[in-house]
Formats: sequence, C-alpha cells, structure tokens
Amino acid sequence: MPIDASKVESPGWWLQRLGKKLLDEVDDRTDTDGETEPGLETLRKFAENRAPLPHVPGVDPREAREWMRDARTNWTSLVIDSPVERMHVDGFRFGKPDDDSDGASASDDEANRIWQENSLDADADLIHYGALSQRRAFALVERGDDGRPVITHETPRQVAVEHEQGNRRALAAGLKLWRDDWTGDTRATLWTPERIYDFVTRSQSPVFSGNAASLRGWDAFALPTSTDGQRPNDLKIVPLVPFINRRNRRTTGFAEHEDVLSIQNRINLSLINLIAAMKYGAFRQRYASGLEVDEDPLTGQKIQPYKLDIKSLWTSGDPETKFGEFAATDLKPYVAAVQAAVQDLAAISRTPPHYLIGAVVNVSGDALKAAETGLVSKVRDRQRTFGESWEQTMRLAFRILGDDAKATAYHAETIWRDPESRSISELADAAVKKKAADVPWRQRMEDMLYTPAQISRMEIDRAADALNAQAAADAAAPQPASLDDARAKRDQRPVIQRGDDVPDPA
Repeated sequence: MPIDASKVESPGWWLQRLGKKLLDEVDDRTDTDGETEPGLETLRKFAENRAPLPHVPGVDPREAREWMRDARTNWTSLVIDSPVERMHVDGFRFGKPDDDSDGASASDDEANRIWQENSLDADADLIHYGALSQRRAFALVERGDDGRPVITHETPRQVAVEHEQGNRRALAAGLKLWRDDWTGDTRATLWTPERIYDFVTRSQSPVFSGNAASLRGWDAFALPTSTDGQRPNDLKIVPLVPFINRRNRRTTGFAEHEDVLSIQNRINLSLINLIAAMKYGAFRQRYASGLEVDEDPLTGQKIQPYKLDIKSLWTSGDPETKFGEFAATDLKPYVAAVQAAVQDLAAISRTPPHYLIGAVVNVSGDALKAAETGLVSKVRDRQRTFGESWEQTMRLAFRILGDDAKATAYHAETIWRDPESRSISELADAAVKKKAADVPWRQRMEDMLYTPAQISRMEIDRAADALNAQAAADAAAPQPASLDDARAKRDQRPVIQRGDDVPDPA
C-alpha cells in the first residue's frame, strides 16, 4: 500500500523530503553560474586519493592510466588528518562554575563511564574525521537493551535532519536511510519528537521526487515492539546530534579540504606532466644523419644498427655520417610548479609547511611552534563547535538514564586535550610556576595533559602517600617517658623554698 506523502509533516512527507535531501547531496551539483559544488562522493574520493585524472595534451589516458594514477600525491588527506589527530576528548564537567564543592572542577565519573561503554575513545575520532571530510557527522543516542545509552557514529550519506522553522537549535525530524545487507532491502527510520517510524522497500536504489503525493514501493516495517511500523519516542526529542564543520562557511557544513580541491587537481596535473616529461623527454635522444640502414630481407623492416650501451662505441665507414643528440627536457619548472601549488595549499588550509614538505633542517623549536600556530588555532575553533555537540550528546545520554539535572545541565563543559605540542620539561616548568601562582593541583595536572582517570588515581595515591608519611613521622618522634621515670625525674629536680637564696638570673 503506497504511503501518503501529501500532508505536510506527516511520516510519508518527512520520508520523501529528507530522503531527497539526503540523496541529492551525494553527487556533484552545478549552480546557475556554472560553478560545480562537489558532492559527498567527490569529497570522499579526494580524501582517499582517488581524484579524477586530468587531461594531459598529447597523452592518451587509456595508454597511460596506470602511471598517471601512480603520479597522484594526495595532500588533501593530510589536510584532514592533521587537525583530527589533535582533537581528543578527555572527559566532561557538569559542576556549576560557582559551585565550591570538591567535584565541581573534576571530570564527571558517570559521563566517563558512558564514554567508555560506547568505546568513544576510538569512535569519537570517526565522528571528528567524518565531519571534517564529509561536512558533517552525527551521533545517534538510543536506549540499549540494558537501559543504558548507546551512542553510535552516523554519516551524512545515510542520515539527514531538518531543523524547526526559525530555530537552528531544535530538530523537527531526522531520517536514517540504509541498505539491509542481509535481505537486500532498503530500510529507513524516521524520528520525530513524538514518534519513531520504520519503513522498508525492495528497491536497492530508491528515488524521491520531492513532490509526489504518495510513495510507491514503501511499506511500514514491522518490529516486535511495533507491528504497525511506529512506536512512541520516549525521549521526546530527535536523538540525532549534528557535528557540523565550518558552519561559518556554509550552515550545512563545509569540508576541511573542500576549498583546496582545485589546488590538489593542479598538483596532480603538475605531477603527471612531470612524470610524462621524465618518461618521454628526460632521456637524451640520439640521432644519426647520412647513415644507410640495412633492411631485414624477410620482414623489410629497418635493422637497428646500434645498441645503447655504456661499453659500445658507435662507428661508421661513411665519412658523411654525423652523430648527435637532442637536449633532455628540463624538469626544474615542473618541480617548481608542484612546490608553488603545495605552498598555496599550506597557506589556505593552515597546514604546517613541514607537514607537507617533510623536510626539517636546522629549524628551532620556536620556529616549529610558530609554523603550527595556524593549525592549533584551527583545531581550537573546531573544538568549540564540536564541544557543544558532545555536550548535547551527553545530555541525551543522561536523559535516557533519567538524570534530569544533568539532562538539562547547560553549564556542562567538554574537556579537550591541549592541541599544542609541548615537551615534558616545558609542561613541568609551567606547572611549577602555576603552583607559585596558587593554581589548584587538579588544574595543574590537567595542564600537564594527564587524563581524568589518571588524575583520580593520582589523588588516591597522594592521599595514601600523605598517610604513610604521617605514620613514618609519628614513628620517628621521641616516645613519652613512663610514669615511674617521670616521677624519678621530678624528685631529682631542686625545690626552691621560701627563704632560700635565689640565684641571680644574670
């Protein structure tokens, strides 16, 4: 039975709207000015070093496709990887800023437990990388079979969301569309604040027109808990949290390497030209004039009179024969073109030059830090944006646990690891100076890049060390004398009575 899609905000209407929105972004789109906006598939190909091969005049791509593929050098993956490897979440704080309790500045233990249960030490990098490489990523928060929150990474190739009209913070609906490999069907789950709907179709490549009154081929997917394909949403909120990269460039997200794709194409073209020059023009071509060449009597083909060999000497009996060679192609302009393009890529993406060039000679530590300033600033900007998304994710998790205080804790804070590169001696020296400035011990340990779990263990060890030190000090102190010794000592003291001469104090 076709699903009705004519009524605005009905389940079928949302399925059609979000499904079309999801599929339209996969392929490239061309605007009215003729500019091409890369789709998610193109962004993924560039990140995986599968950029399209450029056209090189005079070179047949069918004959040179293999070595042209080898000529590609993927710098866009480094543009994505360099900030991702510096984005690591250490924990969360839920204490109020004006709370003077001991745990106000400590990492929340229950939040850390949720984090570890969902293996987010590793999977958080998937979300960060997905957002940077595909414009955005999503965290799906659901209730597990044991009642605990389950947090999974979702990609924009399978998930689309719609915000409420006039409100960029609240979601009106969310859709996940994926292929079921076990059955070959295409499944869809639609979340609204009130209900959850499940759909299924036999088509492996569904198409959404965007204006159809009904969706043919789609049916409600029956689950053990919902025979009619729908069930109530206990959370009363769409459980998808978007991680949007570079919203200042585009509200729907802007990939980290999206504005350097043309530079990567230029680099690939320069490298292919370089290898073509190496293959066809770098060898010094020899020639001989006035030389008669014999023919093979059977085939009629010219017989090669000379063989290129370092041990061979070319001679001719004809005094009119002249030998010479053509100059080899100069490869320096091709190398310079690659270097210039790489410098442009480094400047636009704020990737440290020594990351791209791979050569560091006689460079001081201060110079390297200065070169990484742009990267560190970029990482901190991403941390501010993604930190809000992680806090919303944890609030949803606490909503599942029924902790209303933390589910509405908008003063929550994501604890990020410092993205700057510092040596151990620099961290230790800074900690000593901060101690002199009365910076609390726990904050000093965070600044020294210890994780919340390590700091908690160190607090226990510090307390144990203090007790052991006190016990050792008590054992070393002189023991009080016995009662008899005290009385004997008292009897030996001189007693001053009235009338006795009191010695002069001087």
